[in-house]
Amino acid sequence: MVLGWTKHGDGKHLAPGEVVRPDERLTWPRMVGFGAQHVIAMFGATFVFPLVMGLDPNTAIMMSGIATILFLLIVKGKVPSYLGTSASFVGGVLAVRAMFGGDTAGVDAIVTGAILVAGLVLALAGLAIHVLGVQIIHKIFPPVVTGAVVMLIGFGLAFVVADVYWPQDQWMALVTMVITFVVVVAFKGFTGRIGILIGLVAGFALSWVADRIFGNITAFNAATSKIDTHPRVNLGAVAEAPWIGLPPMHLPDFRTSAVLLVLPAVIALIAENIGHVKAVGEMTRTDVDPYMGRAVAADGVGTMITSAVGGSPTTTYAENIGVMAATRVYSTAAYYIAGIIAILFGLCPKFGALVAATPGGVLGGVTVILYGMIGLLGAKIWIENRVDFSDPVNMVPIGAGIILAIGPVKHVISSDFILDGIALGTVVVVAGYHLLRAIAGRTHVRERTG
Repeated sequence: MVLGWTKHGDGKHLAPGEVVRPDERLTWPRMVGFGAQHVIAMFGATFVFPLVMGLDPNTAIMMSGIATILFLLIVKGKVPSYLGTSASFVGGVLAVRAMFGGDTAGVDAIVTGAILVAGLVLALAGLAIHVLGVQIIHKIFPPVVTGAVVMLIGFGLAFVVADVYWPQDQWMALVTMVITFVVVVAFKGFTGRIGILIGLVAGFALSWVADRIFGNITAFNAATSKIDTHPRVNLGAVAEAPWIGLPPMHLPDFRTSAVLLVLPAVIALIAENIGHVKAVGEMTRTDVDPYMGRAVAADGVGTMITSAVGGSPTTTYAENIGVMAATRVYSTAAYYIAGIIAILFGLCPKFGALVAATPGGVLGGVTVILYGMIGLLGAKIWIENRVDFSDPVNMVPIGAGIILAIGPVKHVISSDFILDGIALGTVVVVAGYHLLRAIAGRTHVRERTG
């Protein structure tokens, strides 16, 4: 069923080893808490990446909620996931802006037009997977490859922690990380399962207190992209923002040259979605392969819907999969609630400004945990499928792809086309594995040893 959840046990407790499955839920007050935690987990990246691409973050937040609800409906509630802003388009979008004249309303329309076409291609790819059958995915993405894609998605985001979040307040990042460690492990039940949210709130509060006691901090400022002296918590935007308001929107403009610049991101998105769905399947202990095509198509539809009104491209979010791994609550009810909250945030600039005021150091302390957990889920896929890394066909391209993602390494193909980080690593993993397999003369993939 798309809607309708069975209460798990008494709705309050989880026994050791138990999980709340996608079609189950805990009590509604608890589910609201989990939904809020998912919003917090996705908020930083979903807010920041539109800024980097020159698009409106409030529009991105609101449309991410709409896209998430559409995603859940399309996959019939079988794949719990949140659709936040995709980072895979950043390079292509910046190239489009350089080609067409920078940060203007006209170029904004060209950017979203190109993204919309990429979303259409992604949706068609998902439809093809659904029609042709999931076996095509098993041939292209066997466990050794899917595990690698999941791993490089997580570890490939390490540079965000190292270069963006952690330098903004290294000590608060460390304190937030430790608080989250302790809450997740030391507290049982509901408190432990929302440890990530508690860590974020505690870090926010401690940052505000630190401003009162120690004064401003001199460190990297993401707002100015340089080291300066500034408060850890800046609530100026919260005071100025109205309570209710519709975010700015615009219609797309289609240019073939712009489409060609962003289209390569579709390759990364297909692999990323497959990796995420595989990770969800591993965590929920269910076979979600039949919904693989639906998930890819749903992400494409989400990207089309959001970009049609001036929003950002979407993708299934690693941060939220990390939250599920930490909480063991995979209920899609939490994601419907998160989608509704995100829509309300988009319609309430003041609340959006408050969450956006979360200090970068605090985000660093939490994302270092979330990204690491995603990376280790890739290793879990390898272990459970007994991937043989004594075989160079498995070891060589996988190792190379992960290093390229972690770097992140940039490969300049032309002045307007650059592959880097997760996108480059994904291409090397998928293409490299199949190339070496062909050279080795194999007719069947051997993932298990025995």
